[in-house]
Amino acid sequence: MPHRPAAPHLAPSQGERALQAHLGTSGRADDFYDRQVKPRLTPAMCEFIGLQSMVFLSTADGRGHCDASFRAGPPGFVVVLDDLHLAYPEYRGNGVMASAGNITENPHVGLLFMDFTRDRIGLHVNGSARLVGDDELRVACPTLPKDPAPGRQAEMWIQITVHEAYVHCSKHIPHLEPAQQPNRRSPGRPKDPDYFTEPRPEPWLVSPGRQGQAE
Repeated sequence: MPHRPAAPHLAPSQGERALQAHLGTSGRADDFYDRQVKPRLTPAMCEFIGLQSMVFLSTADGRGHCDASFRAGPPGFVVVLDDLHLAYPEYRGNGVMASAGNITENPHVGLLFMDFTRDRIGLHVNGSARLVGDDELRVACPTLPKDPAPGRQAEMWIQITVHEAYVHCSKHIPHLEPAQQPNRRSPGRPKDPDYFTEPRPEPWLVSPGRQGQAE
């Protein structure tokens, strides 16, 4: 069984409660906590995670400074180990290791899975994380899937112990349809390392909806 950190305190924060009282939403909030916030993954949540090809990740360092990141892969790349544990692989990237570095200082993480295509629904999973070597996790979890890319291996895994999981309602989730990735970048598109750091030709800075319009 994967290691599980100490159980968290799941009571709403003082900030939540203060704002609920100020805005008169305490009753609705209590209904949400009672009905929606679960201390472990339900079967429907496990199935949902197994279908997702992306997740938004939040971490913070030991000082509380936050970072938001994004992970993607084939459906089910975030693996449900059981109803209290998830894991996803970390591969070689830009070498900064912002999320993993934060986890070494502060294990608290938040995951947001979003279905933009079929059911337009989201799932929050909050918990504590630790870094685990590929070999170590495979010994503990023999059913861990192999990487679908030939010759590629995770540098490490992030193993999450679930503290709470709850729905993100569909009200403002846009409907998006998958499209085939174009073979070439848009004309004039900077390379990724230069995208936000290098000067661009003036036409690139003009919104397409404003091109040709008089000031």
